[in-house]
Amino acid sequence: MQDFKPVANSQITLTELMIPSYSNFGGKIHGGIILSLMDKVAYVCAAKHADGYCITASIDVVDFLAPVEVGELVSLMASVNYVGKTSMIIGIRVVSENLKTQSVKHTNTSYFTMVAIGEDNKPKEVPGLTLKSKDDIRRFFQAMNRRELKNTYKKDEAMLKQTAYEHHSFMDALSRERCKIEM
Repeated sequence: MQDFKPVANSQITLTELMIPSYSNFGGKIHGGIILSLMDKVAYVCAAKHADGYCITASIDVVDFLAPVEVGELVSLMASVNYVGKTSMIIGIRVVSENLKTQSVKHTNTSYFTMVAIGEDNKPKEVPGLTLKSKDDIRRFFQAMNRRELKNTYKKDEAMLKQTAYEHHSFMDALSRERCKIEM
């Protein structure tokens, strides 16, 4: 295993034509198809960096920014943005291209946390990341910040779950929402 690898060594682009069997009832490409392709490209990118098998540990933010149409060419660009000891954050940008009009639109951005798995089926250490450009540095730093925000959110959520249930304060908060309580 190399101690450090440049970002460019594991960058990958997956391009696929969107066919009618990928469409949903609204005639657009089903979000699950896009998610499956994102998972596939994240895996290949992570496996190239880790020199082996990786698993998806989490997916942070999947925003569907624009619909994808049948007949469009979808390209998913993946890059290792951050590495920890055994995990990597893979940034994915998805664009679709209408082959008739040549119009290109950004449809998705997401961040997959992938964990390298060794022969013993336990997490294994991954190479560090050599940052060679301002974009590499920016992406690494942004991933560090997103990771910190995610940890803060987990702590806040755990605290909320431990908060004592007070019927009247919950009922007051729920009274301002679009729900109907029938007990």
